[in-house]
Amino acid sequence: MNTEHFINLAYIVSALLFAFGLKMLASPVSARKGNFLSALGMLLAVIATLFSQEILSFQWIVLGMFIGSAAGAFVAYRAAMTQMPEMVALLHGFGGLASVFVDWVAFDTHSHIDKVVIISIYLSILIGGVTFTGSCIAWGKLSENIPGRAILFGGQRLVNSLVVLVLLVCGFLFCTGTNTYPIFLTILIFSLVLGVLVVIPIGGADMPVVISVLNSYSGLVACTTGFVIHNTLLIIAGALVGANGIILSLIMCKAMNRSIANVLFGGFAAVVKKAESSKKEAKPISIEDGFLILESAKSVVIVPGYGLAVAQAQHAVHELSEFLEKNDCEVKFAIHPVAGRMPGHMNVLLAEANISYDLLMEMEAINPVMDTVDVCIVIGANDVVNPAAREDKSSPIFGMPIIAADFAKTIFVLKRGKGTGFSGIENPLFHNEKTRMLYGDAKITLTALIAEFKASKI
Repeated sequence: MNTEHFINLAYIVSALLFAFGLKMLASPVSARKGNFLSALGMLLAVIATLFSQEILSFQWIVLGMFIGSAAGAFVAYRAAMTQMPEMVALLHGFGGLASVFVDWVAFDTHSHIDKVVIISIYLSILIGGVTFTGSCIAWGKLSENIPGRAILFGGQRLVNSLVVLVLLVCGFLFCTGTNTYPIFLTILIFSLVLGVLVVIPIGGADMPVVISVLNSYSGLVACTTGFVIHNTLLIIAGALVGANGIILSLIMCKAMNRSIANVLFGGFAAVVKKAESSKKEAKPISIEDGFLILESAKSVVIVPGYGLAVAQAQHAVHELSEFLEKNDCEVKFAIHPVAGRMPGHMNVLLAEANISYDLLMEMEAINPVMDTVDVCIVIGANDVVNPAAREDKSSPIFGMPIIAADFAKTIFVLKRGKGTGFSGIENPLFHNEKTRMLYGDAKITLTALIAEFKASKI
């Protein structure tokens, strides 16, 4: 077997590992094995690629691997669970930037480029540029280094239209023969600008969908880069990631009862005013009284949100659920598709605390039985339990399917403060007659409830 045959065979095996790995990621039970298979496929692909005769300098590759591994290990070690969404956004951005550099080198080093390749270079630069700067803005919004609200300015639509027009005209010229350096650099610069303009008018509440879309973009740019450098596996891997990101984005948009075009181009807070603040008073409850209600409960549903991640309270909520189960109480966790700030955020947090997958319920499964639940505990969630989505046509989230926490017999809301939260939308659930507020850090509040159970020797 010659080198070329070995590389092609390795690519086929890698592609199969990617496909099976993605299939296994569909289930929490097999997700770890799926992740391992996908990683193994990528390792095999990297090793096979290093055998290519086109590799001229292993010194630079080794240096890049060393720097990249060190940076990756440092970031992974320093990043808290609450920082995972912005870190994922940033990694997508660097993936797009890497593709831009590869395509730049391909354009710079080839004097004669066929039509397929030149079109692929244009698409790679366009999508890669948008992915990089768009991901940087998403990172800024999620980390609150820039305002999470929709950022608007006068003449924004006109500016966006002009940028798109320039990219289309330059793209036409570039792909039809005028592929000069000035045109190339114009496409690159305006692509970077477009990435900023696309994401700044999107409010923080839509960031989970934005991250998923950017994930898809990073896959698409990898796919087009595969056409540029004639790498079959890169085309396959990019297509898989791109398709996966689009499917996930559509699922999340369906969960919000909105189109993906509305999320990306409507601006979450740009088209509708925020709901006016309610004049009703939220009713707080003491830890002791909260314990007495939970002690007598026979069924409890816990709805986690971003506040759970901020407080790092996943282990505390697991311990509380164990005490409730020892007290003959049925405990379930209701997971909304867009809870938290990235797809699957709550699932990852609860899995970290070794909470059984069997206890996790999707919105469609828990809502029909919510009226039979004695206590619903909402931890740091806002929009995903907001009854205004059903009842208030003036609300920005009207029509969005929610977890019907307000149907439970009693509702506890664990909240850091009395504000409206990250999205800035008023939630009438907090003023419901059945709702009692437990203000403060969720971890401290849950720990106090656990202490009451321990004192009662349950």
